[in-house]
Amino acid sequence: MSSDASARPSVAIIGAGPAGLIAAERLAEGGAAVTVFDRMPSPGRKLLMAGRGGLNLTHGEPLPSFLARYGAAEPWLAPMIEAFPPEAARAFAAGLGEETFVGSSGRVFPKSMKASPLLRAWLRRLDALGVTLRLRMDWTGFDGPSANRFRGADGSEEVIAADATLLAVGGASWPRLGSDGSFAPILTAAGVAVTPLRAANSGFAVAWSESFRGRFAGEPLKNIAISFGGKSVRGEAMVTGYGIEGGAIYALSAPLREEVARSGSAVVTLDLLPQRSAEAIAERLARQRPSESLANRLRKATQLAPVAINLMREAVRDLPRDPAALVALIKSVPLTLGEPSGLARAISTAGGVSRDAVDDMLMLTARPGTFVAGEMLDWEAPTGGYLLQAVMATGVAAAAGIAARLGLQAKQG
Repeated sequence: MSSDASARPSVAIIGAGPAGLIAAERLAEGGAAVTVFDRMPSPGRKLLMAGRGGLNLTHGEPLPSFLARYGAAEPWLAPMIEAFPPEAARAFAAGLGEETFVGSSGRVFPKSMKASPLLRAWLRRLDALGVTLRLRMDWTGFDGPSANRFRGADGSEEVIAADATLLAVGGASWPRLGSDGSFAPILTAAGVAVTPLRAANSGFAVAWSESFRGRFAGEPLKNIAISFGGKSVRGEAMVTGYGIEGGAIYALSAPLREEVARSGSAVVTLDLLPQRSAEAIAERLARQRPSESLANRLRKATQLAPVAINLMREAVRDLPRDPAALVALIKSVPLTLGEPSGLARAISTAGGVSRDAVDDMLMLTARPGTFVAGEMLDWEAPTGGYLLQAVMATGVAAAAGIAARLGLQAKQG
């Protein structure tokens, strides 16, 4: 380390995902000597995976509606997101050469639709700021009041001291990408309150018949509405071999998960034609020839895909011949859900470091000088840009907390 670097406050950031990288940038700009550690052989792996279908950076809806998406965590996250709002996330991407646009659903994407150009530009910027990146360094816990223990790829142990530490190791979903929840027992042993980690934005098991599973696993249910607990979400879902997943299910996964935990199952209803009223469907059915089979009349009147029609059969076995009953079924197909698909298949994680375990600057009260950001904090949100927005906002907030503790200048917004 040069004498200049030695004179600067040192910060160890553990986790090279979006929370850790944006905190590294803010702190390096403020004058800190920053080293980012990650257990994987390359940084930003979950970000790259999220970008495979089009990187959803944030969402364009009004901020009050946006903040409400965080449910019980809204009071905690709101000040951090207000300090780094969706507009700031879009400006950040633009500063890396990735202009954004708002899609028809309100979701915000880079015009390239990819994560890799943004990540490459980001890493170049961090390198220019003097941020050191150390990969294949697995964090194994604390060592005294101001140091961390790491295990290298060759099994060697290393203890590294720093003036401040940021933990940003992610949750426990998609563990093959680096976030496996191993932080939980380490922090619990250090006296930090950690809420049990659970699957969020996950699919759920369904006891499909063998014939339905064999024919329709992998088929989408398009333009439907799923209702549970007084809330209805329009979107798409996917039939899988184990059950059902997709955006419309993910948006309801938190209350569904709690109901399954409480009762062993949860019953949702699917409106297969939410864009049409029951009266309009009944009128179209009435125009079909009575001599045709029920299946043909239903197909011609509704244009429902075979997967949707057979989903109705899964619910009631024999389709009702009474027109009113048939329309009622189309508008409200009951589906019993079982266990969530599990953390390995979930998009994100619920649970994590408790709100009571950190102060307003995201520093652990049980370990002064150690801060936490990103998905390892106890909050959850639906897909649609809300996850990445909060991850980055908490990274910015933690960087501001570290800067204040070390007497650095922190960039605002």
